[in-house]
Amino acid sequence: MWQMALDYLFYYPLVMATVWMVGAVAYDLRVERHDPPFFEPPPDEPPPASVIIPCFNEEENVRETVLAALALDLREFEVIAVDDGSSDGTAAALDALSAEHHRLRVVHLARNQGKAVALRTGASLASHELLLCIDGDALLDRHAARWLLRHFVADPRVGAVTGNPRIRNRSTLLGRVQVGEFSSMVGMIKRAQQNFGPIFTISGVIGAFRREALRSVGHWSPDMLTEDIDISWKLQRAGWRVVFEPHALVWILTPETVRGLWRQRLRWAMGGAQVFFRNRDVLWHAEQSDLWPLFLEMCASLVWCYLLASVCALWLLGALFPQAIPAVSTPLLPQWSGTVLGSVCLLQFAVGAWLDGRYDTRLGRNGYYMIWYPLVFWVIHFAATVVAYPKVVFRGSGRRARWVSPDRGIKVN
Repeated sequence: MWQMALDYLFYYPLVMATVWMVGAVAYDLRVERHDPPFFEPPPDEPPPASVIIPCFNEEENVRETVLAALALDLREFEVIAVDDGSSDGTAAALDALSAEHHRLRVVHLARNQGKAVALRTGASLASHELLLCIDGDALLDRHAARWLLRHFVADPRVGAVTGNPRIRNRSTLLGRVQVGEFSSMVGMIKRAQQNFGPIFTISGVIGAFRREALRSVGHWSPDMLTEDIDISWKLQRAGWRVVFEPHALVWILTPETVRGLWRQRLRWAMGGAQVFFRNRDVLWHAEQSDLWPLFLEMCASLVWCYLLASVCALWLLGALFPQAIPAVSTPLLPQWSGTVLGSVCLLQFAVGAWLDGRYDTRLGRNGYYMIWYPLVFWVIHFAATVVAYPKVVFRGSGRRARWVSPDRGIKVN
């Protein structure tokens, strides 16, 4: 049993990394390489759209975010900024901007109610059928909307399109490692999932939606800690397509402290746990069998995390109490296995850098920092998952979720 556990700990990340690389490269060769560069968007004029920006205590970033949204390469659009009860100068900054730009509409909520409520408020006030939603500290590339909106014109079954987030704060080790993570993990997984079928999540920092699709599933859920994962599953379970558009770029801020990164990843893990419990019945619906691989992969990842925790705990107990617990071999992988996993990790980064290098020419500079990726992010992901599921079970349902981005933690009421 011990050897079987160690084998699973070794082969699961190895197999999944291979699946992601093969799927991502297949998508790139089959679809992505046939499109022009991201700065040469489709020439056809897309339909009008409403850009919704939920903001909570974003005084430092909101002006830059709104100005980038107002600079979109679209003929007809509006920007709706929803101040979610901010306690800093966000409201004043938005009011000043609205006096300068006729395309900008500002809505003030009396108290902080969470991102999902802010998004629903913006959607209810929007003038257009297509909605482009971003975070209050994100900078849209001026061509992003054209790349996103083309999918709604091409296929009426498309309910949402997610874009390609790029990291803009790279002054610390954590920031630089996350640059590689978003290419070797986030972007690669989305490409692979698009190649094989449904997508696990619409990135909360950049997503475009058909309002009809949102209405059909009841919009965003205010009690979900990751409203982006939740809406992705709701739409796809209702029969809508979710599409990944790598040419639609948005530049985002990420945590640059260990504490901030832990809080962010714990929220992500708790949100994933909520989605897991809410959608566990998907396996009993044959008409939704295309979502089974996504759900089963969630199960496999969960087993891997708790198995690793159990193996480490058993080994530690055996080391502390050798008389009471039979001696077991170390849970640390043998040298050759560790070398294989390390090599695969670096190969994954190289493939990710090749795929996203056309959008971010500075990716190659982060090769050195990727050697820290397994230590920094595998450990945090493992620990966050182990902690998250019990917290979600005891947290219950119906409690509104609130938080501050990018790294100031979870705030739940």
